[in-house]
Amino acid sequence: MKLAVRMGSLQTSIFSQLASLKETLKREGKTLIDLSVGSPDLPPSLEIRKIISEQSLDERAYGYTLTRGIPEFREACSLWYKRRFNVDIDPATEVLPVMGSQDGLTHIFWAFIDKGDAAFIPEPGYPIYSDGLALVEGEKVVLPLLETNDFLPDLNRITPQIADRAKLMVLNYPNNPTAAVAPETFFNEVVRFASKHGIVVCHDAAYTELAFDGYRPSSFLQAKGAKDVGVEFHSLSKSYNMAGVRLGFVVGNKEVIRALETIKSNIDYGSFQPVLKAGAAVLSGGDQTILANQQTYKNRRDIWVDGCARAGWKMNRPKGSMFVWAPVPTKQDSLSFAFELASEAGVLVVPGIAFGRYGEGYVRVGLVQDETKLQEAVQRVGTFLAGKD
Repeated sequence: MKLAVRMGSLQTSIFSQLASLKETLKREGKTLIDLSVGSPDLPPSLEIRKIISEQSLDERAYGYTLTRGIPEFREACSLWYKRRFNVDIDPATEVLPVMGSQDGLTHIFWAFIDKGDAAFIPEPGYPIYSDGLALVEGEKVVLPLLETNDFLPDLNRITPQIADRAKLMVLNYPNNPTAAVAPETFFNEVVRFASKHGIVVCHDAAYTELAFDGYRPSSFLQAKGAKDVGVEFHSLSKSYNMAGVRLGFVVGNKEVIRALETIKSNIDYGSFQPVLKAGAAVLSGGDQTILANQQTYKNRRDIWVDGCARAGWKMNRPKGSMFVWAPVPTKQDSLSFAFELASEAGVLVVPGIAFGRYGEGYVRVGLVQDETKLQEAVQRVGTFLAGKD
């Protein structure tokens, strides 16, 4: 059996190694505190669960919704965008539901990238950006995210020759894995750059509603002219704890939306209607879930960052996302440190190298356990680091 060449480009090795290590440690009887995953541990509100349950009993709910979904959901997306960002979105032409934002972020490459075409991909970055590009055999042009530049790409360092070759740029703020945030001035700069070089911008905004200390993340589409050059992807997974139902949406440039719709219309027949109904309800409702999540993740962030600081492991206190990006505190590479921390302390984190070579020297910590377990994880980290002295 001969696999396609593109299979060799998919980034699975380190995550597979982590999964294998996790299973081995479990068999050995090790009690693990898993901070490696990026999935919320909190449930959706009872109201949303009831909507999905009740809608599922309707015999009319089982037909195809088709790629554009139901008008009710698109209208709710439009109204939410106006309320949250003061950005006008036409529900008929500028919004498309997706089966989780990852679905849209993967398939957008199919619409714009031919074999050998170049696309800008941030690094360290969420693996699906590189994997989605690899699936269409595009050429990855790395945008290094460095701490010296607040984990923002330095567009001034990109040569005009490379910029003119690229057809697409992926961005993500608040960022996974670095938890960095981007000011609106940066998005203005991106719009000017993309306009000059004819680049489609795809902003992954999955974490805009997980922000702390009074910080309110901007939308890329708030930048003047943003809808002329790109789109923004949102997810209900993180904001509303609906990861398993797989629902998100993409808004912005209507030509990009139409192209993605064409691709998806040849792949799937839309999301389950009860899920779309629930999505419309949660977007049209109040912000109780978001506010509760913000407080929960803020408390977790503080337990982890403050506790590790007391143990001698200092790291930035993020303003947003559900992650902490922490420098490796020992004289090890990120993979060795993560494996030792798991094997000796039973605390699982993701080595930065899993997110690309510019992630080396860091680990990603997911704030996906309750406060009691995080406190225990901090104690384990302290014991582990004390043994390294």
